[in-house]
Amino acid sequence: MEHYEKSIIPLIESVYHTFTPLEKTIGDFFIHNTNDMDFSSKHISGLLYVSEASLSRFAKKCGFHGYREFLYEYKQNFIPSKDKITSDFTKLVLNTYQELLNKSYSLIDGAQMERVARLLSEKKRVYVYGRGSSGQVAQEMKLRFMRVGVNIEAITDSHIMKMNSVVLDSECLVIGITVSGQTQEVMVSMKAAKMREATTILFTSHRNKEAAEYCDDILLIASKEHLENGRAISPQFPILIMTDILYAYYLQMDKLSKEAMHEYTMQTLNP
Repeated sequence: MEHYEKSIIPLIESVYHTFTPLEKTIGDFFIHNTNDMDFSSKHISGLLYVSEASLSRFAKKCGFHGYREFLYEYKQNFIPSKDKITSDFTKLVLNTYQELLNKSYSLIDGAQMERVARLLSEKKRVYVYGRGSSGQVAQEMKLRFMRVGVNIEAITDSHIMKMNSVVLDSECLVIGITVSGQTQEVMVSMKAAKMREATTILFTSHRNKEAAEYCDDILLIASKEHLENGRAISPQFPILIMTDILYAYYLQMDKLSKEAMHEYTMQTLNP
């Protein structure tokens, strides 16, 4: 968990959108290559069917003076690093992220994920409730799933949560997000949603017997409370992990049509 390596790949990816088609061919090679080999301009130009001048222009677009300087940095990927990371603070934060990833993996219930993904596909309307940091995740969830055709709304205002119960029925799915499981506005609104016969899903890091009475599913997220450096981590991170995993499960259901919908949405945003 403490082995980290510096890599030039993120730097290439950061300017990838500026590349010409030829430069993208070169970029794809360096991004995906995992083998140490003869990286001389003569060998690589022959391998990729590009000119040595193209390699030089590619290197300059990546911020280097030329291909030789680029190559020096790239070859560091294949040299075992003794100094795994320069900053102890950086290492502590990254290790905490890794602990949260491991915790999240331990909490994943594949069958549950499939159930919730199916509900997102079947229900006519989806509402996501959240306050504060959880509200920001609710907004992110709305944007992610809206792009693939889900009729979804994020509600972060406590008064609107209460009023929203009026429009709920059995064709609705309500997702409540509260890390502590104690956010009153969210929990009260979830209870009201269940009384309106909506299907209810709770994202939380705390099991709650009372919540189980009016939540059809409780999706547990990793807690950072007992981690040594948990306070350095954004409270949204554990929820976003589960959101991304749920999104992945959702995409696998009728994958082609969802990818087509996503592509159509992006074309609409960027005509």
